[in-house]
Amino acid sequence: MISIDPPEAASSAEDPGSNREKLANYTGRVPWSYLAPHAAKGSLFFVDPALAIEEVGAAFADNRADQVEAWLKSGDLVKIEELHAAQWNGTDTEFEALVVTPFVLCRPV
Repeated sequence: MISIDPPEAASSAEDPGSNREKLANYTGRVPWSYLAPHAAKGSLFFVDPALAIEEVGAAFADNRADQVEAWLKSGDLVKIEELHAAQWNGTDTEFEALVVTPFVLCRPV
């Protein structure tokens, strides 16, 4: 099980919709070279294109561990491991990324 309760996590009293909107401001395009250190630290997750990256980020920020675990089990959310990272090392692949401290969510664009 993954712990998604960083000190910066939003309180449950906040409106999840507003978290989603705030997180949209932290979404951007980045090269693999930006993400590689996060993969090495074990804090990088791949988000399936069928999911809205802001919704996944809101689940992390709102500490909805059951939802995050469901996505992990279904394969819609995958922790990037060394095998995954190896395919992007030395490439200029760009990713859509969202930082939800201490985690980073991404997917190739």
